[in-house]
Amino acid sequence: MHTKRRIAYQNGDKKAVVMGMRTRNTREVRAMVIPNAKRETLQNKILENVGFGSKIYTDQHVGYEGLNATRLFVHETVNHMTEYVRGEVHTQGIENFWSLLKRTLKGTYVAVEPFHLDAYLNEQVFRFNNSGRKMNDTLRFEKAMGNVAGHRLTYNELTGTGSATSHSDTAGTW
Repeated sequence: MHTKRRIAYQNGDKKAVVMGMRTRNTREVRAMVIPNAKRETLQNKILENVGFGSKIYTDQHVGYEGLNATRLFVHETVNHMTEYVRGEVHTQGIENFWSLLKRTLKGTYVAVEPFHLDAYLNEQVFRFNNSGRKMNDTLRFEKAMGNVAGHRLTYNELTGTGSATSHSDTAGTW
Protein backbone atom coordinates (compact mmCIF):
# COMPACT_ATOMS: atom_id res chain seq x y z
CA MET A 1 0.00 0.00 0.00
CA HIS A 2 1.30 3.47 -0.81
CA THR A 3 2.61 5.35 2.25
CA LYS A 4 0.10 8.24 1.98
CA ARG A 5 -2.81 5.84 1.73
CA ARG A 6 -1.57 3.68 4.63
CA ILE A 7 -1.15 6.75 6.85
CA ALA A 8 -4.66 7.94 5.94
CA TYR A 9 -6.10 4.53 6.90
CA GLN A 10 -4.11 4.44 10.15
CA ASN A 11 -5.40 7.88 11.09
CA GLY A 12 -8.97 6.78 10.38
CA ASP A 13 -9.42 9.32 7.59
CA LYS A 14 -10.76 6.92 4.96
CA LYS A 15 -12.13 3.87 6.73
CA ALA A 16 -13.98 3.11 9.90
CA VAL A 17 -11.81 0.98 12.17
CA VAL A 18 -13.32 -2.05 13.88
CA MET A 19 -11.60 -4.05 16.60
CA GLY A 20 -12.68 -7.47 17.77
CA MET A 21 -11.80 -10.08 20.36
CA ARG A 22 -12.89 -13.67 20.83
CA THR A 23 -12.63 -15.83 23.92
CA ARG A 24 -11.42 -19.35 23.39
CA ASN A 25 -13.42 -21.02 26.16
CA THR A 26 -16.89 -19.57 25.43
CA ARG A 27 -16.21 -18.67 21.78
CA GLU A 28 -17.96 -15.35 22.28
CA VAL A 29 -16.98 -12.34 20.22
CA ARG A 30 -16.84 -8.73 21.28
CA ALA A 31 -16.36 -6.13 18.56
CA MET A 32 -16.45 -2.34 18.53
CA VAL A 33 -15.85 0.64 16.29
CA ILE A 34 -12.76 2.52 17.43
CA PRO A 35 -11.49 5.93 16.31
CA ASN A 36 -8.15 4.70 14.90
CA ALA A 37 -5.75 1.76 14.81
CA LYS A 38 -3.00 3.41 16.83
CA ARG A 39 -1.17 1.46 19.54
CA GLU A 40 -2.59 3.52 22.40
CA THR A 41 -6.19 3.05 21.24
CA LEU A 42 -5.83 -0.70 20.65
CA GLN A 43 -4.06 -1.40 23.91
CA ASN A 44 -6.52 0.68 25.95
CA LYS A 45 -9.40 -1.37 24.50
CA ILE A 46 -7.53 -4.57 25.38
CA LEU A 47 -7.03 -3.33 28.96
CA GLU A 48 -10.77 -2.50 29.20
CA ASN A 49 -11.99 -5.84 27.83
CA VAL A 50 -9.48 -8.55 28.71
CA GLY A 51 -8.85 -9.95 32.17
CA PHE A 52 -5.37 -9.73 33.64
CA GLY A 53 -3.26 -12.84 33.17
CA SER A 54 -5.13 -13.81 29.99
CA LYS A 55 -3.41 -15.23 26.96
CA ILE A 56 -3.68 -12.90 23.98
CA TYR A 57 -2.99 -14.20 20.48
CA THR A 58 -2.71 -11.63 17.68
CA ASP A 59 -1.18 -11.09 14.29
CA GLN A 60 1.93 -8.91 14.13
CA HIS A 61 0.20 -5.54 13.77
CA VAL A 62 2.45 -2.87 15.31
CA GLY A 63 -0.39 -1.68 17.52
CA TYR A 64 -0.06 -4.81 19.65
CA GLU A 65 3.67 -4.41 20.29
CA GLY A 66 4.51 -3.97 23.94
CA LEU A 67 1.67 -6.01 25.44
CA ASN A 68 4.28 -8.33 26.97
CA ALA A 69 6.04 -5.36 28.57
CA THR A 70 3.08 -4.73 30.85
CA ARG A 71 3.39 -8.28 32.25
CA LEU A 72 -0.40 -8.23 32.66
CA PHE A 73 -0.93 -10.63 29.75
CA VAL A 74 0.75 -13.50 27.98
CA HIS A 75 1.00 -12.21 24.40
CA GLU A 76 1.99 -14.34 21.43
CA THR A 77 1.79 -13.52 17.75
CA VAL A 78 1.61 -15.28 14.42
CA ASN A 79 3.31 -13.88 11.36
CA HIS A 80 0.80 -14.32 8.55
CA MET A 81 3.59 -14.00 5.98
CA THR A 82 4.98 -17.39 7.06
CA GLU A 83 2.35 -19.11 9.22
CA TYR A 84 -1.27 -19.02 10.30
CA VAL A 85 -1.12 -21.50 13.17
CA ARG A 86 1.66 -22.38 15.61
CA GLY A 87 0.32 -24.86 18.13
CA GLU A 88 -2.52 -23.09 19.92
CA VAL A 89 -1.38 -19.66 18.76
CA HIS A 90 -3.67 -18.50 15.95
CA THR A 91 -6.29 -15.90 15.07
CA GLN A 92 -8.61 -18.16 13.08
CA GLY A 93 -11.62 -17.76 15.40
CA ILE A 94 -11.83 -13.99 15.01
CA GLU A 95 -11.00 -14.30 11.30
CA ASN A 96 -14.14 -16.42 10.97
CA PHE A 97 -16.17 -13.60 12.51
CA TRP A 98 -14.57 -11.00 10.19
CA SER A 99 -15.42 -13.15 7.18
CA LEU A 100 -19.08 -13.37 8.19
CA LEU A 101 -19.24 -9.65 8.99
CA LYS A 102 -17.72 -8.62 5.65
CA ARG A 103 -20.01 -10.96 3.74
CA THR A 104 -23.03 -9.44 5.48
CA LEU A 105 -21.93 -5.82 5.00
CA LYS A 106 -21.03 -6.27 1.34
CA GLY A 107 -23.78 -8.69 0.37
CA THR A 108 -26.84 -7.98 2.49
CA TYR A 109 -26.55 -4.34 3.52
CA VAL A 110 -24.39 -3.12 0.60
CA ALA A 111 -24.03 0.52 1.75
CA VAL A 112 -23.44 1.10 5.45
CA GLU A 113 -23.10 4.62 6.77
CA PRO A 114 -20.29 4.99 9.35
CA PHE A 115 -22.79 6.40 11.86
CA HIS A 116 -24.74 3.14 11.82
CA LEU A 117 -21.76 0.78 11.66
CA ASP A 118 -21.86 0.10 15.41
CA ALA A 119 -25.49 -1.07 15.14
CA TYR A 120 -24.68 -3.44 12.26
CA LEU A 121 -21.66 -4.65 14.20
CA ASN A 122 -23.74 -5.30 17.31
CA GLU A 123 -26.24 -7.25 15.23
CA GLN A 124 -23.50 -9.48 13.81
CA VAL A 125 -21.98 -10.00 17.25
CA PHE A 126 -25.41 -11.03 18.56
CA ARG A 127 -25.91 -13.44 15.64
CA PHE A 128 -22.43 -14.93 16.02
CA ASN A 129 -22.67 -15.35 19.79
CA ASN A 130 -26.16 -16.87 19.60
CA SER A 131 -25.82 -19.19 16.66
CA GLY A 132 -25.20 -22.87 16.24
CA ARG A 133 -26.50 -25.79 18.19
CA LYS A 134 -26.90 -24.02 21.50
CA MET A 135 -29.82 -21.86 20.33
CA ASN A 136 -32.60 -22.42 17.79
CA ASP A 137 -34.41 -19.65 15.89
CA THR A 138 -37.21 -19.35 18.46
CA LEU A 139 -34.83 -18.93 21.39
CA ARG A 140 -32.71 -16.44 19.43
CA PHE A 141 -35.83 -14.40 18.56
CA GLU A 142 -36.99 -14.41 22.19
CA LYS A 143 -33.57 -13.27 23.36
CA ALA A 144 -33.47 -10.47 20.75
CA MET A 145 -36.95 -9.27 21.76
CA GLY A 146 -35.92 -9.40 25.41
CA ASN A 147 -33.12 -6.95 24.59
CA VAL A 148 -35.56 -4.62 22.81
CA ALA A 149 -38.33 -4.58 25.41
CA GLY A 150 -38.39 -1.36 27.39
CA HIS A 151 -35.98 0.49 25.06
CA ARG A 152 -37.15 3.36 22.92
CA LEU A 153 -35.47 4.28 19.65
CA THR A 154 -36.43 7.76 18.47
CA TYR A 155 -36.35 8.98 14.89
CA ASN A 156 -33.52 11.40 15.75
CA GLU A 157 -31.41 8.56 17.16
CA LEU A 158 -32.17 6.38 14.16
CA THR A 159 -31.20 9.01 11.61
CA GLY A 160 -28.42 10.65 13.63
CA THR A 161 -30.02 14.09 13.46
CA GLY A 162 -30.38 14.65 17.18
CA SER A 163 -28.44 13.83 20.29
CA ALA A 164 -28.22 10.07 20.19
CA THR A 165 -27.17 7.71 22.86
CA SER A 166 -24.90 4.84 21.94
CA HIS A 167 -26.44 1.52 21.07
CA SER A 168 -26.46 -1.12 23.79
CA ASP A 169 -23.91 -3.89 23.70
CA THR A 170 -25.68 -7.13 22.75
CA ALA A 171 -22.50 -9.13 23.17
CA GLY A 172 -23.03 -9.52 26.91
CA THR A 173 -20.50 -9.12 29.68
CA TRP A 174 -17.26 -11.02 30.10
